[in-house]
Amino acid sequence: MLEKNWAKFKSGSDVRGVGVRSGKDDPLYLSDDIIERITCGFAEWLRKNRTEDAVVTVAVGHDTRISSPRIKENVVNALIKMGVNVIDCEYSSTPAMFMTTVNLGATGAVEITASHHPQDKNGLKFFTRLGGLDGKDIEEILLLAQENQFIYAEKFGNITRNDHMKFYAEGLRKMICDGINATDYSRPLRGFKIVVDAGNGIGGFYATKVLAPLGADINGSQFLEYDGMFPNHIPNPEDKTAMQAIKNAVINNKADLGVIFDTDVDRAACVDSSGNEISSNRLVALASAIALENNEGGTIVTDSVTSDGLTEFIENDLGGKHLAFKRGYRNVIDKQIELNQSSVNCPLAIETSGHAAFRENYYLDDGAYLITKIIITMAKLAKEEKNLFDLISNLRESKESLSMRFTINMSDFKTYGDEIIAGLNGFASSCDGWTVKKDTYEGFRATVDEKNGNGWFILRMSVHDPVMPLNIESNEIGGCVKICKKLFSFLKEFESLDISPLKKAIEDLV
Repeated sequence: MLEKNWAKFKSGSDVRGVGVRSGKDDPLYLSDDIIERITCGFAEWLRKNRTEDAVVTVAVGHDTRISSPRIKENVVNALIKMGVNVIDCEYSSTPAMFMTTVNLGATGAVEITASHHPQDKNGLKFFTRLGGLDGKDIEEILLLAQENQFIYAEKFGNITRNDHMKFYAEGLRKMICDGINATDYSRPLRGFKIVVDAGNGIGGFYATKVLAPLGADINGSQFLEYDGMFPNHIPNPEDKTAMQAIKNAVINNKADLGVIFDTDVDRAACVDSSGNEISSNRLVALASAIALENNEGGTIVTDSVTSDGLTEFIENDLGGKHLAFKRGYRNVIDKQIELNQSSVNCPLAIETSGHAAFRENYYLDDGAYLITKIIITMAKLAKEEKNLFDLISNLRESKESLSMRFTINMSDFKTYGDEIIAGLNGFASSCDGWTVKKDTYEGFRATVDEKNGNGWFILRMSVHDPVMPLNIESNEIGGCVKICKKLFSFLKEFESLDISPLKKAIEDLV
């Protein structure tokens, strides 16, 4: 069994903790010893599960946060002691680290990152040639770390250094050149102004090593410098401050497109020339239009909080099928893989957070790849005097939306959450205008008619935490409060559920 003090490092399909010592004991601190043991666990796991390589080679890269160099040193040293050969890729995006298993023949790869989390956090993401590890794999690795029965190799591994990001960027440039196929083949972005906001994470390479060499004007791009303190804003496409920053950059520099990445570039969003944000449902709609271009009738897998309007757009306007599955990027990707293995045409899995995995790209959630596909589409549309919004102009969007999280104040929070969901299913039968969505893969979702809120909502359990997120959308101003009041009348009976955010939302909306 995985002990509590080791289980706490598991965050879905990643290892996650605190990278910077705060001066006090922190049970989540990724100490040198903890990192060494987890890394040795990964080396043992590779030997057990990837027996095709006589000599195990692992590529190691990291993001810009301040604890990454220390953690990388411990990762590399542990691998060498285990007899593993190491390819040190230094600064790297997460998707590029997976690609080392393709381009460099690495048995596995480690990216040191905590994605969009604050500068004091850090973690490890693991890959093999089959893709990212899942939650069960992480549990196995942590169990090995917990047991700590490692025997170092008689012959240590060796280290080589490789600027793999240079090779990775070259692949993206070729993809754009081939995709646009301009008269000036090697400079297909001449005449376009594209600004990039990297938030001082890894994503700056996209401006300097991908766009600029292809002729794009990148003046106005911002926060491209590596700075693990993230002094300007959190590198997160879902953060309002970050999105406002890229909107301002587009408008102030009269750019054709703005691009924003998270810290390790596995997520992205963009802004059009008018400063319109293309994220969440809009981003899913745009990516779906691109993915279904040569996949008529294909299935798009998304997370569970996408809008009813998006389903209509994918199925009625694009001729595809929409499967709203579960939250968690590994969940949507694993479902995509499962469907394709069952002979279901599923070219894209995408979360509203910006994780997007194209089947053609190894089922890899890669923000740079997504943006590259969008830029190719933008350039092609420009030849017809059209823009990106023309592709999603029929997407029906809500007039109001709310998102809140309710904390469950009890130890057995999953059982309690299940009781609430079960009770809500029963309560729904007494609610006029509620139509329960039957094919819901998590939580409770209902569509609400025009008299009772004119929209939809979903209440579900958080993937990892003692929290129940609630998402509501309405097609009219004043619709959300009607849905909130009805939900409040039910949820107030659950004393261990903190619904103060719902009460405040009602007070603010009335």
